[in-house]
Amino acid sequence: MSNNEENRIRMGNDIADLRNQRGMTQQQVADMAGIKRPHVARVEKGKYNFGFDTLQTIAEALDADIRIVPRK
Repeated sequence: MSNNEENRIRMGNDIADLRNQRGMTQQQVADMAGIKRPHVARVEKGKYNFGFDTLQTIAEALDADIRIVPRK
């Protein structure tokens, strides 16, 4: 598995975790982000190489920020 794939999976897991913490369904996030629910599912599973605009709309739907942080 490449670094890009690992990072997509990690990011997808983070999105799914935050969505669950917020008590939201994939459909609710999709509706708020203006995308289709299967698209959210693919992002959460790391199966989709999404762009910044998609990431930003999902973050806004989750009331979250996008940040670059140093690795631990």
